Amino acid sequence: MTDTPAGPPSASTGPVPDAGSVRGPLRGLRVLDFTTLLPGPLATLLLADAGATVLKIEPPGGDPVRHQGPFDVHGASVAFQLLNRGKQLRTLDLKSPAGRADALRLAGDADVLVEQFRPGVMARLGLGPAALAELNPRLVYCSITGYGQSGPNAHRAGHDLNYVADAGLLANTAGHDGAPVLPPTQVADIGGGSWPAVINILLALLARDRDGCGCRLDIAMADNVWPFQVTALAKLWASGAPPASGLEPLTGGLARYHLYETRDGRWLALGALEDRFFARFAEIAGLREAAGGHAGPSREQVARRVRDLSAAEWLRLCEGEDVCVALVRDVGEATAGATLASARAFAATSRTAAGPPPLPLPIDASLRERDGVAGASAGPEADWPPP
Repeated sequence: MTDTPAGPPSASTGPVPDAGSVRGPLRGLRVLDFTTLLPGPLATLLLADAGATVLKIEPPGGDPVRHQGPFDVHGASVAFQLLNRGKQLRTLDLKSPAGRADALRLAGDADVLVEQFRPGVMARLGLGPAALAELNPRLVYCSITGYGQSGPNAHRAGHDLNYVADAGLLANTAGHDGAPVLPPTQVADIGGGSWPAVINILLALLARDRDGCGCRLDIAMADNVWPFQVTALAKLWASGAPPASGLEPLTGGLARYHLYETRDGRWLALGALEDRFFARFAEIAGLREAAGGHAGPSREQVARRVRDLSAAEWLRLCEGEDVCVALVRDVGEATAGATLASARAFAATSRTAAGPPPLPLPIDASLRERDGVAGASAGPEADWPPP
């Protein structure tokens, strides 16, 4: 075990706040993090942002994300910095007797352990939930996998795309041509892994406060994408038929909830589901006569009209109006300081001299460890583990 962070010094997780600035509700909670890539590190980042002391254990080669671009001017992975700020970082070889002994010592003092190996790997290393429950009965042991700890797919290899494909979610991205579309984000990793892990860890800690006992948490990403399909499941269970590609109300079937190309090749997102919003949009667009009662203008009529004007002209026409219109922006535009999309998300974060701005997280500002930047090493808990 080393006393210095794994990887290049430029991957530092930022300044440690003074103890007086800490206000996170999880302060004093010790989290042992054996995860890599995205699901686990994002989950433990959320815990760190709320005040927990997170000790991230990396293999000798480091978290693979360290080696994935883009890189900053110092050669450090920006994604790694975004996911691992505010954590203590250590290198530990779990294949060596000394490394396993260190891991056991750390687990004995931890409140939460999060791991992301295939089922059975931690048990073969002597670090499985049964062994650690004997060592530390209060430990909340959280395992994140693709298909869970049991069942026919438990040992099947997979990634985010496989999980959303297996669950039927990917088919719902298809347009009128029936071809599914690669999702623009890791739905299963985040929505099926990170978020459920944090929810269940907090629930387990609440239960531990009541009965004094830890527990084993089995987080299966493929299982946890089902809540994203409320409307699809409603259609299936009501009619016996799966949703039609690109034809359901929220996937392209409604003129009032659709994407439209402007004269200059930009796209508008129209989300005017309520009658009053769509009626007002039709009036502004000069489609009042085409409204035709409750249904309003057709998708083809709206598309022709939207192509008459540029995106800037449409935004001027819709400014201050309740019409539910937004410009489809790229991430550069969305994070620009003047845009509405970034105003709240980045308001609670502050950029340090080194590293990227903190990743906006869904934790209320009143519950963050401190304004802007998590500093999970603050306070006396920073001494875990001792140098």
